[in-house]
Amino acid sequence: MDLQSKHKVDSSFSMSSMTDIIFLLLIFFMLTSSFITPSGLPVNLPTSKSSKIMLQKVTVTITEDLKYFVNDRPINKRDLENALRKELDGQEGNVSLHIDKNVPSGFLVELAGIATSLNAKVSVATKPN
Repeated sequence: MDLQSKHKVDSSFSMSSMTDIIFLLLIFFMLTSSFITPSGLPVNLPTSKSSKIMLQKVTVTITEDLKYFVNDRPINKRDLENALRKELDGQEGNVSLHIDKNVPSGFLVELAGIATSLNAKVSVATKPN
């Protein structure tokens, strides 16, 4: 009498579904990490109670010794408006201001005025309290 089962259990494991999940997680983390673009310049930002993370198109930095940077590239103060115009490319965009807390507020107002005249939304970067 032959008592062998007709239904054999396959002991192999398919890794394709696990690979799909890992790939989707990798894509998710790659996309979400690109929204935060911290400035690599040493600027001591002021603190605030509320801090929002925004997608930054253009970053303008003023260091404590009053050096200007547009997207981490050094620039003269007189060329600032042309550099912003070039970066914004005639479109509305977000300009994030990374200004050292020891810089006088007149520089902030002047820079915000230039960005606003180019139809850009201005946000001031701060570090959370």
